[in-house]
Amino acid sequence: MSDAPVPDWMNEQLGDHVATARAVAELLPTVREVGETLVRVYESDRVLYTFGNGGSAADAQHLTGELIGRYKRERRPLAAVTLTTDPTVMTCIANDYSYDDAFSRQVTALARPGDMVAGFTTSGRSPSVVAALEAAKQRGATTVLFGGGDGGPAKDFADHALIVPSTATPRIQEMHTFMLHVISEIVDAWAAGE
Repeated sequence: MSDAPVPDWMNEQLGDHVATARAVAELLPTVREVGETLVRVYESDRVLYTFGNGGSAADAQHLTGELIGRYKRERRPLAAVTLTTDPTVMTCIANDYSYDDAFSRQVTALARPGDMVAGFTTSGRSPSVVAALEAAKQRGATTVLFGGGDGGPAKDFADHALIVPSTATPRIQEMHTFMLHVISEIVDAWAAGE
């Protein structure tokens, strides 16, 4: 174990994380609203669809895992699908159409009124996420954006916009994880009958 002092850049990263977390406090009412809306989705026996690219795909899968598995409590599995997890479908659409259509074609095929569709994009500008949120709105699903910065064009198709006030991808993804955990807590408690 090194006794060397912690480099300044590490303290700066931590300071940025804390400042961003404080700013996200303003989003807590919307985070709660998303959790309560997802409860209503499940009360109606509907489905959550999630998607994103790169680290945002991992965040989308993280939320799905918390819902199908469990967050903290023993309870029934809840219907959630991450659209990035089928490489055959993803590569088929990307090859036959374009990568920008990878999620929107799946949303058009699967999403129904009463479902929730959640897109993760740190910039709000990912064409594949924007197109899918637009398709979800056209299908009558409730749409959620986990975004950052100014929300980009994706915010135009979001019923609920969880936009982290930062342009730093690491800070945005850290707050997305926090928010998906809060949503998981709300849904988990409901599903366990608390």
